[in-house]
Amino acid sequence: MANALGVLLLGLVAAGPRAESLPLWELGAGLGVISFPDYRGSDQREMRALPFPYFNFRGERFRVGRQGVRGMLVDTERVELDFSMSGTPPVESKDNRARAGMEDLDPTFEFGPSLNVNLWQDATRDTTVQLRLPLRAAVATDFTHLHNAGVVFQPNLALDFYDLRGWKLGFLAGVIFADQRQHDYLYGVPAQYATAERPAYRAQGGYGGAYITTALRRRSGPFWLAAFARADTLNGAVFEDSPLVRTDRAYYAGIALSWIFKQSKARVESSEPE
Repeated sequence: MANALGVLLLGLVAAGPRAESLPLWELGAGLGVISFPDYRGSDQREMRALPFPYFNFRGERFRVGRQGVRGMLVDTERVELDFSMSGTPPVESKDNRARAGMEDLDPTFEFGPSLNVNLWQDATRDTTVQLRLPLRAAVATDFTHLHNAGVVFQPNLALDFYDLRGWKLGFLAGVIFADQRQHDYLYGVPAQYATAERPAYRAQGGYGGAYITTALRRRSGPFWLAAFARADTLNGAVFEDSPLVRTDRAYYAGIALSWIFKQSKARVESSEPE
């Protein structure tokens, strides 16, 4: 659960192409608080405090940080092709009214390539616009077995401001598409779990909604502070008529504070976020 919640909390707004001189690696620890729905479309939500390790490695081709584990396949001034990961937290059906009596939703882990195109930047590189095209395969697991959870495509547009009196501000807007397997895993109701109030339902692949995220972050000495808010709409999603969809809105918010207590003396030019 911690890994999946960490993805939600720390997947704020990814870096744009502004390069800085940064340590090759950093090690620390942090604490975050996040409020999130049980799943997109649920009318129930949770708030959790989450301790997490802070680790950044900024290698030339292999990188680890707040964007997850990334393998840089292509990295030029204009275009990046990397390999990244994402995920979602588990849902215990006994605690969710819409899913009562159904099997739990295992945490999912997504991995796949992302093509990132740097569309525009100002002369100082303090403001950037980037198009990102991540395509990821998803697996669901309770750590005793793996289940194919489909494929997700989330094209998005990111606007980053890198120098607002020491703060960095980002906005990201995108849409979500997924195949039938992904949507049916989250929103399908098998016949054996059908009730008078929850008819059997088989979800289709296609459009899965849109979202907008804003994030604010700052590095001050050994401390890193970040906050984010995200709003999703499921209006027009192919699974909007699922009996598990109780609302067509989803809201997320979180704040995290990290203490970085060790870093390398070696430094590299990197566009990874601070």
